[in-house]
Amino acid sequence: MYLTLLNGTGFVFNADDYMELRSKHRIMGAPVGTANTKGWSPNQSTLPVELNKFETQLLLDENIAKLVDKSRDLKAKPTAEKVEKNKAEFESRLLGQEEALKTEKLRETERYMENILTGKRKKLLKQGKTEMAAALTADEVLKEMSDSFKFDPQNALVEVPCEHLRNHSAQIVTGALVDISCLNYRVFRDLWRRGKFVTSGDAFGADFLVYPGDPLIYHASHIVIVLEKPAIKPLELVAKVRLSVIVNKSCVFAYEKEDDDGIQYQTVAWCNPSK
Repeated sequence: MYLTLLNGTGFVFNADDYMELRSKHRIMGAPVGTANTKGWSPNQSTLPVELNKFETQLLLDENIAKLVDKSRDLKAKPTAEKVEKNKAEFESRLLGQEEALKTEKLRETERYMENILTGKRKKLLKQGKTEMAAALTADEVLKEMSDSFKFDPQNALVEVPCEHLRNHSAQIVTGALVDISCLNYRVFRDLWRRGKFVTSGDAFGADFLVYPGDPLIYHASHIVIVLEKPAIKPLELVAKVRLSVIVNKSCVFAYEKEDDDGIQYQTVAWCNPSK
């Protein structure tokens, strides 16, 4: 599987790859593409999927994917032969749209043929053309529709492909995107290796959110706050735990073990004194 390097992180352009990452490897990412027939909406986004740097680095570390840079090939000036080929392919797609639209118009005309014939005959009778009204047939209506059909390229649907349509070269990116020794990345990797679904916790004032299953189905069960040292100021502790109560999640503090390089987790719950 290949991730495309854009803006310093990995992007997924293939639907099958994204489904594998999500269902098999528990990597969520964020769809950032725009649907062809709709404007951009955060609730109706499509491919490509942007992975954060931790997700991208994890996939590289676990040998699940490779990161490639396509900028050199895609930014190169196309040759005259390529330009003509691209132009011919574009015109071919427009022709395909024209034929499809014309077929649909004729099918719609046939669907309402009885009403169309009635209307045209009434119009001819008002003009005093009785013989033409009586002789009018469905075939004539279809032929008139076919001959008068015009396709305006300005109304054509422009394809927004998720993947590059043609062969192109790419360079394998080596080196880490993040410092793999930093505590936040190690916590993210440790939670993932424990089988958790992990996403960014920025929206809840935390470092990470942990889900019991796919976030499309489940709400987050825990907020995770990373501490550089196993100590926290009382007011900050109260603020974080109360925040977790407000959003109906458990609060987990993650910090480095003193005796080794492992990660220690501590869950703190807010308890109301009994009356």
